[in-house]
Amino acid sequence: MSIDFPVTFQFFGYQILLHPVLESVGIFLSMRYYFYLKRRSGEKQDLNVSLAILIGATAGALVGSKLIGNLEKPSLLFSPEFSFLKFWTNNTIVGGLAFGLLGVELAKKIVGYKKSTGDLIVYPLIFAMIIGRIGCFFTGIYEETYGLPTTSIFGMHLGDEYLRHPVALYEIVFLIVLWISLEIFRRKKTYQSGFLFQLFMLSYFSFRLILDFIKPREEIVLHLSTIQMVCISMILYYIYKINLTLNLSPLKS
Repeated sequence: MSIDFPVTFQFFGYQILLHPVLESVGIFLSMRYYFYLKRRSGEKQDLNVSLAILIGATAGALVGSKLIGNLEKPSLLFSPEFSFLKFWTNNTIVGGLAFGLLGVELAKKIVGYKKSTGDLIVYPLIFAMIIGRIGCFFTGIYEETYGLPTTSIFGMHLGDEYLRHPVALYEIVFLIVLWISLEIFRRKKTYQSGFLFQLFMLSYFSFRLILDFIKPREEIVLHLSTIQMVCISMILYYIYKINLTLNLSPLKS
């Protein structure tokens, strides 16, 4: 089976790229999933707190995804080809997650809310990321989420003459395995609120640190890209947070 990358479809005579459509569908469905889980959990939050957290997460994710996405290739920032359109379309989930976290923590400090708010968003977030990565895969080499050329059995043609690592598919498989693993953990262990989110973040940033070695990247420091340096900072942060959580409340079966 051959795929013509990037995958598009016709809509009232217009050629529409599949990727942004899937991203929008993923965000909508994941939000509905989140509100379903929230209703089922019986968790109650003041409206002002909920709005502050939502605004903090959205603003942080928007700024972070574009900031880190553009810093991933700093050589382009001062090139004649750089434009506002390029800036706006350069995004990365790594920056979105990292700065979204900062936005939430800042919003909680402003409203004086001290409880953890992360566990309920874990599965909806994974769900949205899986759908988004399906869109990334169908964009092929026309968006910078593809892998390096490879001679392995996993190599695929993604729109040019090379067999490349289908890193979007690797990430989808990882996210599915992570989802199953976290659900098994959730059912078998008793843990402090927020611990599931911490495990998710540590797992995902660790995976992305490794995955990005087989993606095109600009090495900034110590053969690491901007995204990889963000991953390392978040890994260290969540190792600290998990150790702190376990010291306060050890896991119980």
